[in-house]
Amino acid sequence: MRMQDWEMLSTLYDTTNITKAAQRLFLSQPTITSRLQKLESYYGVQLIIRKQRGVTFTPEGEKLALHAKKMLLEQRKIEEQLHNMSEEVSGSIRVGVSNFFALNKMPKLLRLFKQTYPNVEFQVVTGWSSEMHRLILNHDVHIAFIKGDYLWNETKHLLYEEEICIAAPWEFTWEDLPTLPRIDYHTDEKMKSIVDQWWYNQYKQKPNVTIQVNQVETCKEMVIHGLGYAIIANLVVRPYPELIIKPLHHPSGKPITRKTWMYYHNDMLQLNIVKAFVQFIQSIDVKAL
Repeated sequence: MRMQDWEMLSTLYDTTNITKAAQRLFLSQPTITSRLQKLESYYGVQLIIRKQRGVTFTPEGEKLALHAKKMLLEQRKIEEQLHNMSEEVSGSIRVGVSNFFALNKMPKLLRLFKQTYPNVEFQVVTGWSSEMHRLILNHDVHIAFIKGDYLWNETKHLLYEEEICIAAPWEFTWEDLPTLPRIDYHTDEKMKSIVDQWWYNQYKQKPNVTIQVNQVETCKEMVIHGLGYAIIANLVVRPYPELIIKPLHHPSGKPITRKTWMYYHNDMLQLNIVKAFVQFIQSIDVKAL
């Protein structure tokens, strides 16, 4: 098998959909189908079963796909070792980034880092913090920027802590909140749990949710345009002084906050490129960016 076949099988195994795999690999669907047919002919086994909405791997296909993933990992390791033999900081670094951090922090950080290390390339994957946690656990990325505390037995570096708050386009009292229009957005389970627990500690009735959106940035725009209030992280709404912002508190009176961390495996610091990026992040006031 060629590396292109490993990448194709690995991506198809992750997506279980030829169309999505083709989009991710920048290939046509017929190209992927043709490669699959050649592999099936070469090994003399059926690799996938087509369904109405995607594909299922046969036991033989799954074994070959997992082998492809292993070979891709080994290939990345040898490339990293070869790059690391030079004192120059160069090569490619894979970073997993939570959605808000990707939009508001990562572009500035990469621009600053590349001013010192112009020969470094970045492969950035974005998504929910829970997804980035899975990626760093599986060694699919070198470094992950994650909002919230997840199970982790190696090194993580605290980047900043921010308050969870009510952001509203108008003055309000805490007693009024259950009857005021609220805008909710899709978020990870940890943030949802924080918000729900605070709400049901304060009120007996359900919130008056009038709008639900997919992204926190859309939610913020709805609030700015006067459509309701939101329970949201402070950094999202900090640049908008026209909004009324009040932090949430625990029953003890302590503000409710979420932390953003940089996670990485200790052995990754053996790579010049990872060590340089970690040291750079530790030297920056990320919250102030």
